[in-house]
This record gives sequence, C-alpha cells and structure tokens, in this order.
Amino acid sequence: MAQGTQSTAAAFALPAADGEREFAFSDADFRGLAQVAYEQAGISLADSKRNLVYSRLSRRLRALGLATFREYRDFLDQNIAERESFINAISTNLTKFFRESHHFDHLRSEVVGKFARANAGKSGRLRAWSAGCSSGEEPYTIAVVIKKEIRDLERHDIRILATDIDTEVLGRGSRGEYPANSVDDIPRNYQEYFRPADGAPDTLVVDRQARSLVAFKRLNLMEQWPFKGAFDAIFCRNVMIYFDGPTKTKLIERYTEKLKPGGFLYIGHSESLNGSTPGLSLVGRTIYRREA
Repeated sequence: MAQGTQSTAAAFALPAADGEREFAFSDADFRGLAQVAYEQAGISLADSKRNLVYSRLSRRLRALGLATFREYRDFLDQNIAERESFINAISTNLTKFFRESHHFDHLRSEVVGKFARANAGKSGRLRAWSAGCSSGEEPYTIAVVIKKEIRDLERHDIRILATDIDTEVLGRGSRGEYPANSVDDIPRNYQEYFRPADGAPDTLVVDRQARSLVAFKRLNLMEQWPFKGAFDAIFCRNVMIYFDGPTKTKLIERYTEKLKPGGFLYIGHSESLNGSTPGLSLVGRTIYRREA
C-alpha cells in the first residue's frame, strides 16, 4: 500500500461539474467503487477522495477503452485481475529515504545497536517488517542502518520483510534502482551504500549486500498473514490513514501479536493510536514498544 499522503486538492484538482469531465461520474459510481476498495483492501474512501478516484481511474477507463464509469464498475465485477489494477490505481505512493529520520535514529540505537552488542562474537536473529513499503525506500533505509551498525552481517540471520498491496511499486522496489537525486535525502554517512548504476549515471543502485537483506512480497493487510515468526521492529507508517476506526484497531492488535516482547512499532507522523492500545506503550514520537 501507499506510504504517505499529499494534498489531493492541489494534486488532483478537477472541474467540479460532471459536464466538464471526460467521463460522467455519479454518486452511485463513487459509492460503488468505494465499497469495492473497502471490501478488497480495507481502504476507506471519504467524500474528499472523489477527485482522486476520478483522476486515477480515468486512466484505467482510457486504457480499457471504456466510455463510462458504469461500464468500468461492471468490468471490475467480472474481472478479478482488474481488482489488483484498481487497488494499484487508487493507492498513493509518496516516500523517500530516511523519511521521519528520528525513527531510524531510534532503530539504530534501540534495536540494531543493542542487537550488535548482545550478539558480539556469536550469531543472532533479527527481523524487521516494512508494512506498506511502497517503492522500497523505507526497507532499504532499514537495511543500510543495519549494515552500518553490524559489520559481520554474514554471521547473523537478518531479514527485512517488505510488503505492499501495489504490485507495480513492489516491482520497482525489488530492482533497488532510484533517481540520482534520491541521495539528497540520505545522510552523508550512509551515502556509501548507494552507487551509480552501470551505464546510467542518473540512476543509483542500493548496495548489493544491503539489498540482499530485503524480501519484497505482495500482501493485503486485511487478509491472513502467511508468516509465523515475530519481529523486532515493524514499520507501518502513513498506511492506517486509509482505514476506518475498527479496521485500524484490529490491525494494531495484529501488529502487537507479531512483535517480540520489547519490539517496536513505528507509525506515521500524522497518525496516532487513539484510545486504549493493550500491550503497547508510547516510548517516543510515534514509536510504540510491546510490553513484556
């Protein structure tokens, strides 16, 4: 799923009147598509998202040669494969390396640094999950923090799970290639882990060993999670903004169950865990620790 939001009013401004639009877009069209988004991915589309939905899905209508949103809704009902394209289209993917850098300072000192000291001279197991990894900047940031702090990576069992519902961004992330100006977001002491691509000086490639720590997988957070092990750290940032209250509460319960005692959950700067959060305690700005 998308990581991050932006001003939809500014980025997706459209004429207010349907008569000025390329495709008629009725209340029934919006409600029907919003229902599909909720049923398929738990995404709650408020009325404020109407312009975003119209803009993103108009591209699908053109690509499919459809004339109306009513036709697209019928097509969506009859074609399972299109549901994946539908979710990809309405997801927002806004991310960068070291976004909300205080999370990675905390990860370095409280997770990776402590792991390195506790396992000096012996092997250890470390697991992190980037849930809603988008195009990979977040899990690769986790990877380079780990590589910086743990010099004997080969000795340990370290893996980073990177999941998203959007197959297009997963494909980009798995390649580990990014525009050269991405380095602007990377602190100087981590830039050694990004090098120009062969024959493409305008493209950066993530360090091979850091890249090998990350496994990209498609996952719908509303479905059963196929992994059983517990995590030392879970990043779910700017993902829960898509969900309504009950869905968000259930998701937090599931994350808590997947954290080791003492493990950490990192959420987005615009998010909060409203109400009671059994098993979690707030230990920093948008950082929660699972109680023992």
